[in-house]
Amino acid sequence: MQKIISWNVNGLRAIQKKGFTSWLQGSGADCVCLQEVKAELEQLDAELRQISGYRLVLFPAAKKGYSGVAAYFRQEPLSIEKLACEEFDQEGRVMILEYPHFHLLNCYFPNSQAAGARLYYKLAFCQAILEKCRELVSRGKNLVLCGDYNIAHQEIDLARPRENVGSPGFLPEERAWMDQFIGAGFLDTFRLFNAEPGQYTWWSYRARARENNVGWRIDYHCVNEAFRERVMKAEILANILGSDHCPVQLNLQL
Repeated sequence: MQKIISWNVNGLRAIQKKGFTSWLQGSGADCVCLQEVKAELEQLDAELRQISGYRLVLFPAAKKGYSGVAAYFRQEPLSIEKLACEEFDQEGRVMILEYPHFHLLNCYFPNSQAAGARLYYKLAFCQAILEKCRELVSRGKNLVLCGDYNIAHQEIDLARPRENVGSPGFLPEERAWMDQFIGAGFLDTFRLFNAEPGQYTWWSYRARARENNVGWRIDYHCVNEAFRERVMKAEILANILGSDHCPVQLNLQL
């Protein structure tokens, strides 16, 4: 069994103070993919850089204190790459881990921001990710695309869809891309197991949103259709605190 956890930590150094190291060591995860780490490797202390049983790789953004992805893993990947697209790699958006049975894409999708100020950039990123996924599948590779997509796909994926029709993360263009992605043969693994409303991965810090479960489901593990038979479980770890997001977990039988 392979256990993969994805978590937007909203600052790796910040979440360290909230018990991250102990949580990771007790998680049983084979690989933990992090988004929005907001740090460079040199800024991390020994506690974060040398967690027993894991190796850390971090791709920071060029801008300090912004974005960035990282992964703690037990098994050494065959290769670790960026997307090889400068406009996205400079923001630390993608890490691709190659394993014998699949490629693991750890992605931090851009926020389209108020009034769609970065929607063009967001959609360009989405398209680049779709093209990368298609390219891997065309070469006979299986894949897991995990991370913070910054998109609530359907009305069931947020607590107040009507009030958020024009909000970043629920714009028609973003939802249409998710339709395109799913239509291209990729599966939202959580919905393979859970069709219930009220299942969220992000809550605003305002108005006691998490306490009242007024949230959004914007963190995913998606796989190509041929890899579906290897997916044993996908779940939201909503009881894990420390960030405005919670972790999401995927169990694979390899």
